[in-house]
Amino acid sequence: MALSDELRQNVAESRFGARLLVFLVLLMIAGLPLAVWFDVNNLSRDALQRQAQDMSSLITSIRSYYSTNVVGRVLAAHADGQTTETVLSHNYATIPGAIPIPATLSLELGSVIKEQQANISYRFISDLPFKNRAKHPMDAFEVSALAALRADPKRTVTSVERIGFDNIYRLVTPVIMGPACVACHDSHPESPKKDWKVGDVRGIQEVTITQPFASNAFAFKYLLLYFFFVAVVGMSFIVLQRRHAHVIKTFNRELEATNEFLASISLKISRYLSPQIYKSIFSGQRDVVVHTERKRLTIFFSDIKDFTATTERLQPEALTEMLNEYLTEMSNIALAHGGTIDKFIGDAILVFFGDPETRGAVEDAKACIRMAMDMQQRLGELKSKWRSDGTEEPFVVRMGINTGYCNVGNFGSNDRMDYTIIGAEANLAARLQSIAEGGQIVISYETYALVQDIVEAHALPPITMKGIQREVVPYVIDGLVAGADRRTSVLSEHLAGLDLHLDLDRLDSEEKLRVRKALSDAIAAIDRTV
Repeated sequence: MALSDELRQNVAESRFGARLLVFLVLLMIAGLPLAVWFDVNNLSRDALQRQAQDMSSLITSIRSYYSTNVVGRVLAAHADGQTTETVLSHNYATIPGAIPIPATLSLELGSVIKEQQANISYRFISDLPFKNRAKHPMDAFEVSALAALRADPKRTVTSVERIGFDNIYRLVTPVIMGPACVACHDSHPESPKKDWKVGDVRGIQEVTITQPFASNAFAFKYLLLYFFFVAVVGMSFIVLQRRHAHVIKTFNRELEATNEFLASISLKISRYLSPQIYKSIFSGQRDVVVHTERKRLTIFFSDIKDFTATTERLQPEALTEMLNEYLTEMSNIALAHGGTIDKFIGDAILVFFGDPETRGAVEDAKACIRMAMDMQQRLGELKSKWRSDGTEEPFVVRMGINTGYCNVGNFGSNDRMDYTIIGAEANLAARLQSIAEGGQIVISYETYALVQDIVEAHALPPITMKGIQREVVPYVIDGLVAGADRRTSVLSEHLAGLDLHLDLDRLDSEEKLRVRKALSDAIAAIDRTV
């Protein structure tokens, strides 16, 4: 009985869905005339735009040719004294043998076009007509268009209006002063402006085209007939489709369950991969195959000094909590600076910059240095917390940084692989870490050469290393330089009995006095114990 009720409910839902689909199809058919209306309107506007642009370009070409090859030649002949018979004038009709200036030619072209074309008009408009010529009437659109084109002559200003069943398209382009125009206007006695320059906007030319919309109303009659037959076929398809609705619905439920499972698996996998690698794999940018590349990387290696002795002083639970908090905080800082976390080797951290994303060798190295300084600063804050929690001697971390070429990519087999780096330059970063004192950051010369504009450092005695033929000169970072024009530094020093992080840019005058007194008291206390 329960099954029968469920079947009845499914049948009722299917019927309702079918009716809804039929209603939607009928609604879409009824909406076809409106869609055709919009299509015809868009086509009409596009046609008007092309027609207006062609007309404007044609008239501009005619005026340019006339200005250069007719008016320009006459003015050149006048300037050379070859002839004075041909006169250029805006009122040339009253002067025997005179020819019009380009502006007058444009005005009369507008009259000719208006007489020949009932739906096309052309206007040459200027707000600076010759003194004896009437002012050109301008509406608000033309005034704003002239102002806009004088601000940016490369623009094209348009306007589309609908009046009744007519589309009215207006295209405004600038009238640019050429050499001949400048020579004429600057010398003509009736010109209202005498300081024209080549490239100035003299005025505007406007092409207005009116097109009856009703003339295109039946352009899609065959298309409408085609849609009618498609609707009949669609109705038949709906009937068949409803038979498969239940199967498709079942498939959708299975797909949703599968997607949720894959999403949970993906989230768990992301915990084992660096975010950059996880993103590149799941976005399809990187294939999961054994493949390596040789790239210039900046490698960071850190290790907790005397970690074995620290483990003997702490209870396993306290040590585990401190270590996990330390690794979490350091990982957050590494990711914030764009570093790729390679692996955790016990208490050691291996991070590199330059793959899978790089900002260039210099910026990668600087990002690594800033990351290391932020790590030391955060470690100082953690030490204060750990001491308040009862740990007498918290972690003291040594850091090494090197820049060089390494093999980076997927190493291993087709069944089990690891994304990591291999090479002597990576080993050198670990060696630099090993020679660092507690709280120090030791970098190679290759890294120092890339970041010397942002750090203050001093060199250590050269060292040699197996696998690297050259002699390596380590540098100990003393602090960050706040700016190239001032030598204010960020100083950081972290030892078993000392946690110092001094950033003068973050202190006001009163705070600096307090720091100075504290440092003086500390120096006095040290002097008494030496």
